[in-house]
Amino acid sequence: FAILGERWDLRHRLTALLERGGLGHLRPDQAAGTLSGGEQTRVALLGAWLADADLLVLDEPTNHLDRAQRAALRAQLRMWNGGLLVVSHDRALLHEMERILELTGHGLDDHAGNYADYRRASDAARQRAAEILERRKLERRRGEAELRAQREQQERRAAQGARGAREENQAPILLGLRRQRSENSLGRLRQQQSERRAALQAEVAEAARAVVADEAIVLFAPDSAAAHARRAFVLDGVVLPHGIAGGAPLDLVAHGGRRIGVTGANGSGKSTLLRVLAGQLMPLQGQCQVGVPCACLDQTLGILDPDRSMLQQLIALAPSTGEAALRSRLALLGLDADAVRRPARGLSGGERLKAALAAALYRDEPAGLLLLDEPDNHLDLASLQALERMLRDYRGALVVVSHDDALLDALGLDTRVEPDAAGWRVSPW
Repeated sequence: FAILGERWDLRHRLTALLERGGLGHLRPDQAAGTLSGGEQTRVALLGAWLADADLLVLDEPTNHLDRAQRAALRAQLRMWNGGLLVVSHDRALLHEMERILELTGHGLDDHAGNYADYRRASDAARQRAAEILERRKLERRRGEAELRAQREQQERRAAQGARGAREENQAPILLGLRRQRSENSLGRLRQQQSERRAALQAEVAEAARAVVADEAIVLFAPDSAAAHARRAFVLDGVVLPHGIAGGAPLDLVAHGGRRIGVTGANGSGKSTLLRVLAGQLMPLQGQCQVGVPCACLDQTLGILDPDRSMLQQLIALAPSTGEAALRSRLALLGLDADAVRRPARGLSGGERLKAALAAALYRDEPAGLLLLDEPDNHLDLASLQALERMLRDYRGALVVVSHDDALLDALGLDTRVEPDAAGWRVSPW
């Protein structure tokens, strides 16, 4: 009675919501552990609707949702009348918000409006801060020049006064008093100048603290010129063992530098295609030939040994690079000395993705074919934008599976591959 209250039709409402949400194949008494990640997220949200909550808190709710499900989530949230707090790096979802709160090293910044408004305000604030910093640096240079000129002038006057006193044959006691006054005057000047320099430096430091560092994460894309000129892979009549494309064959040839985005609904065979390209799974029919070194970053990041540190793994993969250089590259990825020594299983999702990218691209023979399966799931916005910059510069062949339209549009893709019930659709991006 306490749980149900007046909601005697709860089971019926759940069934109706499952049908309306495209989850009519699920039974109300089905164990949650049997659901996929996307299904678990969607069912949890249905529970929130049924709970009639006053406040809904969502932590990365789109991580396991495909494009259609993300659109449905956004539509559901538009109808939500209660309070809503969303933690997300999904820019399409953030565009639906009315206010953006950003946690930074300086504290919590509050921005009115959606993500587009936030980006405009943030970019403008960043530009203003950079301009103020440059002005403060210029003022410091001018101030130091003025202080040097002032001191040199004071020292010349003191020297001229000392010469004049000697030429006038003044008594030694008078010369001593004059010298003491001159030294006292120079001492006061040095103290004043020291205080002025400290003030100028403090103004520069304060302006520098207001500038958000863009270099927090740096990823180096290796020069894969040789791999760029070679044929990356050939799919000749390949039929996947799983997916909605059924027995439809896929023919696709990619030379180095080709950039392919794989889209489609959850369970359509996107990850299976990557596993076939990586040699982890055999096709039911046809031939898959890969002609360049390949690295596959699946959703579990199986490229990493969970029991070894990323530094140990990189040293084994890139013995010619040297530990010091590898440490520097990992530091530029935003991974500190403690993180690089921890076993991979002890790292956060974002740290593990960075480590996996390093394992693929910093080894002695870097990947000429990079396969990425939902790489944005565990990244914050700064890391995601750094990933986009690196992948734009990557010269090898790229095949990326993602439901994040903003990420896919940022990568400069040239080909879209999408499985559906009718087969495979291969089209220009």
